[in-house]
Amino acid sequence: MPGFSGNGAVTRSTLRQQIADALRDEVLAGRLQPGQEFTVKEIAEQYGVSATPVREALVDLSAQGLLEADQHRGFRVREYSLADFREMIEARGLVTDGMFQILTAGRHEVLREPMDPRAPATLAGVRRRGEEARRAAAAGDLTVLIGYDLRFWRELGALFGNPYLADFLHRLRVQTWACAVQYLRRLRDLRGVLWCGHTELVDTLAKRDMVTARSLVDAYNAHSLALVDRLAAA
Repeated sequence: MPGFSGNGAVTRSTLRQQIADALRDEVLAGRLQPGQEFTVKEIAEQYGVSATPVREALVDLSAQGLLEADQHRGFRVREYSLADFREMIEARGLVTDGMFQILTAGRHEVLREPMDPRAPATLAGVRRRGEEARRAAAAGDLTVLIGYDLRFWRELGALFGNPYLADFLHRLRVQTWACAVQYLRRLRDLRGVLWCGHTELVDTLAKRDMVTARSLVDAYNAHSLALVDRLAAA
């Protein structure tokens, strides 16, 4: 597998993460379908690596909720229901709302100075990710959108100063994308269909307008639910 190098424990850790990242991307791209089964041996042969880091990567993805382990058959891509998706969106909204409460209370150092989207090491990088996500959404490029969307929310979450909250939000977002992608891939043309309010959200946060920020996220969540419900019904 390209990019694998080194030796010892570092190599094993790197292999484990690279394999986990590669398989996660396969799930999010829809190339690994819900319910699809595979074994450690099959993945190890596919990537030309030993079984140990593959097994560890698959266990990691199982812990993240993307795979399910079967003691006798190996692993399968987890199948989520619409009820699962609705509950994920609800949980995602609660976590985001908690982050906004932190911002409102001013408990993080990023709020000690006025937040400027152009300022380095604050919202500037997040806004750049948001701009890329907006372009991908407008173009209907789901794969690119997912990549930038995950980075956008991960970097935005890091600004709130609570790594546990940020990690939990990232996991939820990966799971909601994994659930939604099986429906979104049914549409040949996604232009004008996908939410693209990333930069608007950043600019709203820069103004410390938490009421509007919450309304944007609420609208985003409602849009996601309505879109997946419509596609599932179709």
